[in-house]
Amino acid sequence: MYLLPAIDILDGKAVRLGQGDYERVTVYNDDPVEQAKIFEDAGAEWLHMVDLDGAKSGNADNIRVVEAIMKATNLKVEIGGGIRSLPVIERLVNAGATRCVLGTALVRDRDFAQAAIEKYGYMLAAGIDAKSGEVAVSGWLEDSGIDAFELARKMSAMGYRHLVYTDIARDGMQTGIDEHVYVEMAKAFGHPVIASGGVAGMDDIVRLVQAEAENPGSIEGVIAGRAIYEDALIVEEAIAACEE
Repeated sequence: MYLLPAIDILDGKAVRLGQGDYERVTVYNDDPVEQAKIFEDAGAEWLHMVDLDGAKSGNADNIRVVEAIMKATNLKVEIGGGIRSLPVIERLVNAGATRCVLGTALVRDRDFAQAAIEKYGYMLAAGIDAKSGEVAVSGWLEDSGIDAFELARKMSAMGYRHLVYTDIARDGMQTGIDEHVYVEMAKAFGHPVIASGGVAGMDDIVRLVQAEAENPGSIEGVIAGRAIYEDALIVEEAIAACEE
């Protein structure tokens, strides 16, 4: 397992949202590049980024900020938000992104999702964000009516081998995670998943590590945001636990 500290970008700043609500914004750093360096200095090897403006518009609005972070650090960057065309993927890959996460496009444009996985393969991840088991799209602003586990099975059949699964009801709330849902999602997907949503502290990291130990190949990584920013989770300690 590995830790992915999170930077969500809104209006060029590093923020976190409460349950994906754009009206519940907390700004943690006016300079996302500086924040990425802080994570790198703490020993992080991965960074999970979301372009929140792009997630709504589909235009990858903060791509210049993303490129600046990848230029300024040696972090492996997993990026999502507004990635709905091959040229956007190409630009992110050329800038140094390790993995691009497709979300809304998986539901709205299956032809693009298929073309993308055929061209970029292992460099892509399916991003499934769900509340009460139903997939949400367009920056979590719209319900899709699609079952999250069924979508995971379809993405696996399409060729996706990475999946970021976010529990929207817990995301940004520090309420603690439900490790069992990620194990069940991995079973549906047929490959390990990256857990996202609700990490409150070390107890959650330990439970995920234990879940992976009991169900080998179920959880490959964990994303943490607000808990890190508010000092409830220490990056160095979380990384050590994941590596064990």
